[in-house]
Amino acid sequence: MNARKIDLNCDMGESYGAWKMGDDANVMPHISSANIACGYHGGDPATIRRTVRLALDHGVAIGAHPSLPDLQGFGRRSMKISAQDMYDLVVYQAGAVEGFARAAGAKLHHIKCHGALYNMAANDEALSDAMVRAAQDLGVMLYVLSKSKNYEVAKKAGIAVAGEVFADRGYSDDGTLAPRDRPGGMIEDQAKSVRQALAMVEEGYVTSLSGKRVAVAADTLCLHGDQPGAAAFARAIRKAFAERNISVAAP
Repeated sequence: MNARKIDLNCDMGESYGAWKMGDDANVMPHISSANIACGYHGGDPATIRRTVRLALDHGVAIGAHPSLPDLQGFGRRSMKISAQDMYDLVVYQAGAVEGFARAAGAKLHHIKCHGALYNMAANDEALSDAMVRAAQDLGVMLYVLSKSKNYEVAKKAGIAVAGEVFADRGYSDDGTLAPRDRPGGMIEDQAKSVRQALAMVEEGYVTSLSGKRVAVAADTLCLHGDQPGAAAFARAIRKAFAERNISVAAP
């Protein structure tokens, strides 16, 4: 079997104040890049600082995870925004993580938008273009949905971009993520998650909720840090990858 390489990323640093989310300390050793919440859907200054430090301690690439300004809705409710709004939201929030990275002697590696902001841009050319310009101006790479309009726009602009696939989410027939509240929208079975990850990385497809095979280009594989048992999922996927000669490294 030919050696394969994949980035394993996770959305992290989503606690704020007295509210705790995720199992970052136990997930971090198993991933290669971290998407750190910037304060608009989760996260706060102290959490950003701690998560940046945790990533550095484990040799994990530091990314910013900007969101719509929707703390109460955890950034998962769509809003009507302009392309300029997209640019400003991304630059402003990425700057927070970049600041803590610089203070710790490191650099910001990538941007991956969160929730509704990510999904809104997936098939919207104007929003995609604004997101790409933001990453371009900050000199970092971009993680976007594999095979999406967002991906096409980034490639056309010539910036470094990683097509993202998801180990713990169900897919619609068009290659977009199925709604979380739809049966199968979240994959909670560890073995099923591993099978989906291997199919995407090794064979370039994912099976949609209706049973259709949908082509994907897997550059980076996401595990959600707010998923119950995220650390166990990460360990299981790393074990399966090691057994099949798939190495894990940031792009």
